[in-house]
Amino acid sequence: MKPRIAITTGDPAGIGPEVAAKAAADARVLEACEPVVYGPRGGAAFVPGALSARAGRAAYDIIVRAVGDAQHGVVQAIATAPVNKEAFRLARLRWSGHTDLLAHLTGSTSVAMLFYSEALRVVLATVHIPLAKVPRALTAASLEATIALTARELPWFGIARPRIAVAGLNPHAGEHGLFGREEEIAIRPAIEACRARGIDVSGPFPGDTVFVRARRGEFDVVVACYHDQGLIPVKLVAFGQAVNVTLGLPIVRTSVDHGTAFDIAGKGIADPESMIAAVLLAAKLANSRSGNRVIG
Repeated sequence: MKPRIAITTGDPAGIGPEVAAKAAADARVLEACEPVVYGPRGGAAFVPGALSARAGRAAYDIIVRAVGDAQHGVVQAIATAPVNKEAFRLARLRWSGHTDLLAHLTGSTSVAMLFYSEALRVVLATVHIPLAKVPRALTAASLEATIALTARELPWFGIARPRIAVAGLNPHAGEHGLFGREEEIAIRPAIEACRARGIDVSGPFPGDTVFVRARRGEFDVVVACYHDQGLIPVKLVAFGQAVNVTLGLPIVRTSVDHGTAFDIAGKGIADPESMIAAVLLAAKLANSRSGNRVIG
C-alpha cells in the first residue's frame, strides 16, 4: 500500500502553495505515494509576496496539524514547503523555523539537519545562528551528539555503516592550532569519542577539500561546522535535487532546499522539482521505516 504523505504549503504568501500543488499532481509523486496537501484553513487568501504575521501564524498552524496527523498515523511522513523566519518573528513565534519547531512538537531532544542528494550529503553541526557565535556553540559534547545521531539515522537511507567526515572550522582545519584552536578543543575530541563508540568517523579535514572528497565517494556524509559551510557545496552540485531531512524525529520529515521566494510568488513560474524530490524521499523513508530499511 502506498504511504500517505502530508505536503504542507509553508508560508501561504510564498511559492509554497504553488510548488505543493504541482508536486501533488506530479505523475512520479502519484506513483510513489498518496499526497495530502495541508494548507490554510477555510481557504484563507494571502497576498503573494507580502510578509505578514498572519501568514507566519498560518504556516505554523499548518505544521502543527500535519505533525499531529503524522503522530497519529493519519499520514506516514511530512514534506514541507518553506516557511519565512521573519514572518514567524512577526507572529511572535519563538521558533526560527521548521527544525526547532518540529523538535518542540515531537519532544525530540537531539535533532540535526541533513541535506541529502545523490551527489553529496551534509549534516549541519550548527544551524541558524550568527557566524560569530559558531565557535562557542561548537562544543565537543554537541558535536559528538550530532555525529552519533548521523551514524544512527543514515541506515534508513540504505547506508548501513556510514563513513562520516567532519569539516574543520578554521582554514586548513586549524593547522595544529596555528589558525584557531576549535579543532583541538572541540572537534577532534568529539571525533575520538565517537570512534571509541565504534562509529566510522574521521577528521577534522580542511573545509575547502573535504566536500570534494565526499563528492568523489570517499565519504558518505560530511558534518559541517556551520550553515553556509555545508549548504554552499550542496547547492552548488545539487540545487533543486537536494532534500532537507530532519534527523532525530520520531516521524519522517523532509523539505525543499530553497526559501519562500516572495519575489516570484503568485506568478506561476516556481520550479517544483525540489518539492517533488522531498515528497519522493519522504515516501521512500516512510516505506523504509515500515519494514525495509534499504531504499533505492
